[in-house]
Amino acid sequence: MSAAGPDTGGRRLPRTLHPVAWWIWALALATAVSRTNNPLLLFLVLAVLGYVITMRRTEAPWARGFKYYLYLALTVVAIRVIFRAVFATGMTPTDHYLFSLPHIPTPDWYAGIQLGGPVSLEALLSAATDGLRLACMLCCIGAANTLANPKRALRVLPGALYELGVAVTVSISVAPQLVQSVQRVARARRLRAGRNKGLKALRGVVVPVLEDALERSLRLAAAMDSRGYGRAGSATAGSRRLTGVLMLLGMCGLCAGAYGLLDATAPKLLGLPALLAGSLFCLAGLRLGGRRVTRTTYRPDPWRFAEWAVASCGVLSAVLLFVNLGYDPAELNPSIYPLSWPTLPLVPAAAILLAGAAGFLAPPPSAPTPHPTVQRTEEAA
Repeated sequence: MSAAGPDTGGRRLPRTLHPVAWWIWALALATAVSRTNNPLLLFLVLAVLGYVITMRRTEAPWARGFKYYLYLALTVVAIRVIFRAVFATGMTPTDHYLFSLPHIPTPDWYAGIQLGGPVSLEALLSAATDGLRLACMLCCIGAANTLANPKRALRVLPGALYELGVAVTVSISVAPQLVQSVQRVARARRLRAGRNKGLKALRGVVVPVLEDALERSLRLAAAMDSRGYGRAGSATAGSRRLTGVLMLLGMCGLCAGAYGLLDATAPKLLGLPALLAGSLFCLAGLRLGGRRVTRTTYRPDPWRFAEWAVASCGVLSAVLLFVNLGYDPAELNPSIYPLSWPTLPLVPAAAILLAGAAGFLAPPPSAPTPHPTVQRTEEAA
């Protein structure tokens, strides 16, 4: 056997990127999306998400559900447009008339709300762009859930947040598990030559999926109970009360600091000083609460240059859309009135493309390990 390592041809070795890096990248990109209402930039964000997911997703079950987030995003846009058409807000003389819905009279105590009436092109476009922004933010969260393993992200949480992190991880894993169950049931129905379309097939899919979800929950409850989840630990009652007080003061400080930074008329003490004080209280509470939780980590995920690069791409993208340098801030939120084609500002577009650099800065994902039986069968063939 040769002592030399595998020949990678000058390429990076496949490995799993740290899940926190993907979450920082996705949340920063969602923050950048919240800054703009320009449909051209929003479609560019969707293109960047599609590119990064195509390049760096794995073959794990949670990595196959991004298309369902896209379906949900389209549903959000459709609901926003329908609500804007039904709850009419009136028309101006310069609006482009499209159609009119039957008007439903409302009582006096429901004044200000009009059901039905004329619908304009400007109103539908405004609703569509608002829905598209929310849809992009939803797709950013879906991208993080697709690229990162939520169970591995649980390892880096502080000890005081371990139980909360377990609950969040379980809730995040629900959607990928349901997608996996639906796909497995659909494959089984195709093998049995069952009915694949229509309402009659819905019962044959929903019942097995719900049964599988119940079995998963029972297995999870048994596993958590066997591992001592929810135990009180060695912390005293006074230590728990002190931890709660520190966390409460910290959250109040963070809220007051955020309000002071957003409101220019607020006192200076409600700005950065309150934010720093709240952060210190939260850190002290987390430090004190983490002493009662003892955990060991097997093969912790490394944080290397690729993690810094991916996280920095998302953070820089958000920063460039918030500093308003090199472009007109009005280009981020173009007006529908009068109706005109939006412009594509170069600096925000470059910032979003910078976030797409994570598609090649991240290492290629690790290939799935074949089952020993399958591997022996392939070797024999």
